[in-house]
This record gives sequence, C-alpha cells and structure tokens, in this order.
Amino acid sequence: MTAKEQFIQIYTENIKREGADKLLEFLEKSDFFTAPASTRFHGAYEGGLLQHSLNVYECLVDFLSRPRVKERYKLEPTAETAAIIALLHDVCKVNFYTVQMRNAKNEQTGQWEKVPFYAIDDRLPYGHGEKSVYMISGFMRLSREEAMAIRWHMGFSGIEDKNTIGKALEMFPLAFALSVADMEASYFLEGREEK
Repeated sequence: MTAKEQFIQIYTENIKREGADKLLEFLEKSDFFTAPASTRFHGAYEGGLLQHSLNVYECLVDFLSRPRVKERYKLEPTAETAAIIALLHDVCKVNFYTVQMRNAKNEQTGQWEKVPFYAIDDRLPYGHGEKSVYMISGFMRLSREEAMAIRWHMGFSGIEDKNTIGKALEMFPLAFALSVADMEASYFLEGREEK
C-alpha cells in the first residue's frame, strides 16, 4: 500500500464528519500528497508532507494508547478526532512550496550545476496552526478541542509568547498530545530517515 493509499484509508475509515469528503477532494486536487513538509528540515522531499502526516498519526495514536496518558491527562479522544488532528494539522502547507533552481557545486566533478530546491510561496499568510484550522473549517466543523490542538501543535517551538503557549497546552491536553506526536515524528522518525 502506498503512503497516499494509507492516508486515504485512515481518513475515510475514521473521519465521517459532514464536509470531510469535500476536504479530501480538495487535498487530492492540491499538492498535499506531493509537497514537502519543510524546505530544509524534516520531510524536505517530494511527498514529505504526506509522510509527516502519517508519522504524526502513528505517534499520536501510540501516545494516546498509553494507560498513564489517559489517566494523567484525562484524554480519550475518538478515533475521528485523532485522525483529524494528526492527518490535517499541517494542511496549511498545501500549495505553500514551489520548486526553484540554484547553483551547487558537484562534489565529484567540482563543477557548478543547477539543482532544484524548495522555497516558500505563501499565498495565504495566516500563520501556521491557525491557518490549518481556517482551511479545514472551510470544509468541516472542528470541535474546540480539535481546533486548539491543531492551532497549538507546534508547542514551544512556535514563535508565540511562551506564557500563551503554556496556557493553551495546560487548558487543552489534546494540544499537548499532538505537539508531542509532531515533535516525535519530526525529530526522531524523520530525523533518522534524513541522516
């Protein structure tokens, strides 16, 4: 099964909310399944965004299945909620990157060559997590917990005031869980793949 088939299977088996089908249609017409997850860091390759979304889903489901997590954070989201927040947390990166060319020295030949690289072309400058919430909300309704989890999924690696981030994670444990899953996927699963 390809990564795209896996994504679609998880999505369609778990997300039954009104408008979910239209959102999936939008994703299929966009570059979601071929876009990178970043320009230089985790998932900076074709299909990186798709793989990152699947990795975050895997990490989130694993995190939420731990008995002490359920007990400590009083978390027991539905399978639909877990799929929504993990698979769609970075939908803000749809149609966000372009491929450009730059000169790079070929280490074997010593010659300069034109090589492709990803650059940002943000045509909807609306932030990061909040942009994902905004885009998803154009297709289907999110619960407050889901919206907050997606909005604050960057955790303390976001650029916002640290007190605001801390308060959001304290008030919405699902945001903390998604942040942990996002960091685990970015720094451990994907970090190892790129080394």
